[in-house]
Amino acid sequence: MKTTLKTLPGFGSSLDLARRRIATTIGAIVLGLVAISFAWLGDRAQIIFEQFQSQFPYAPLILTPLTFAAVVWATTAWYPSARGSGIPQAIAATKDLDLAYTKLLSLPTAIAKLGLTVVMLLAGGSVGREGPTVQIAAAIMVTCHKALRVPMTAGVLIAGGAAGVAAAFNTPLAGVAFAIEELASAFEQRVAVLVMGAVVMSGLVSLGIAGDYVYFGVMRETLSVSSVLMITPVAGILGGILGGLFSRTMLSFARSSHPWFQQIRKRPVMAALACGLVVAAVGVATGGSTWGTGYEITKLMVEGEQPAPLWFGPAKFLATAATAVSGAPGGIFAPSLSVGAGFGQMLAYAFPDDSMSAVILLGMTGYFVGVVRAPLTAVIILMETTASRGMILPLFLTAIIADASSKLVCRTKLYHGLSQGFIRQASTDREKQA
Repeated sequence: MKTTLKTLPGFGSSLDLARRRIATTIGAIVLGLVAISFAWLGDRAQIIFEQFQSQFPYAPLILTPLTFAAVVWATTAWYPSARGSGIPQAIAATKDLDLAYTKLLSLPTAIAKLGLTVVMLLAGGSVGREGPTVQIAAAIMVTCHKALRVPMTAGVLIAGGAAGVAAAFNTPLAGVAFAIEELASAFEQRVAVLVMGAVVMSGLVSLGIAGDYVYFGVMRETLSVSSVLMITPVAGILGGILGGLFSRTMLSFARSSHPWFQQIRKRPVMAALACGLVVAAVGVATGGSTWGTGYEITKLMVEGEQPAPLWFGPAKFLATAATAVSGAPGGIFAPSLSVGAGFGQMLAYAFPDDSMSAVILLGMTGYFVGVVRAPLTAVIILMETTASRGMILPLFLTAIIADASSKLVCRTKLYHGLSQGFIRQASTDREKQA
């Protein structure tokens, strides 16, 4: 029988336990450093693209589609496990631990994921780095455990993914919540200790290097009880429906058996070229407001410094959807929060007597929950990234309503639905090798 790390003798001894803790600690520190580097590279890529686009306003109409096509070609040919968000890959590995020892969570795949995501930002793609950070973090954990000859467990992968989210957003509580809602089907005490330990270590690295920053800026506004009772149902229902439509679209392109979708999947490079053209056209038409993660414009909206044009939400939705269905590496966390901010601002005009920033925050919650169906994670992320503790109850109410609304539109949770593709592919590969 082939010997693997999972069948090494001595598993369960005190020495193995010590090695496991050392591997997890080293992994958490390394992924914290990688997450900070990834953030810096992503920010620099967006700045470079914006400077280029300001000098050559129509160049993205050629550059962006060609880059999309080139990235998808390279991903399909060399690193198929690096496509898309990265969270479905981590979820697939927690369900089938054999996948942790394949290219799905290998170090070359993680490096490709990081590099190709930065290239997408260099071309104006509406991608985030949070999802890719989860896959990269899981790959780092696997590498550290291999190096120390420690058996891999689902708990370690969950801890790595949680630490990745915490380091990417500087939100330790959100990392723990993400582990509970998205990565772990059963949250046991031992897994909880691993998660919290990894989150603390990666968080200390981030805090020590990047400082104690609030991702989307500080938002101190609140809403009255009567306003909460009026606005939260609207934000929850509409945001949940819109987010559910996005998820349903993503799942249809990924796994629908309809002949139209099957034909698109057979021509990934041409599909990516078309998606890149849509992203470029939207970006040029909107004066560049839809490029990249959307972080800067969202921060200005949340802080109440500068409202975006009314068309920002729909335009960012289109750019994000086109980027996501292209199959190129890149996450949807930050772009979805940006879309939600645009939706929230549109909603704020219907309630002119209430704080626009507060309503924007509810819009972000409703739409984001509609997409990822993780209400606890969404609320904690937004609370930590905006320091809006006074909005905790309205955020929870909106999230609960949005989750129920989204489920009516798309019953399958997005990341779990996408993870099935990696599990099926692994099963097919095993059958070919048998």
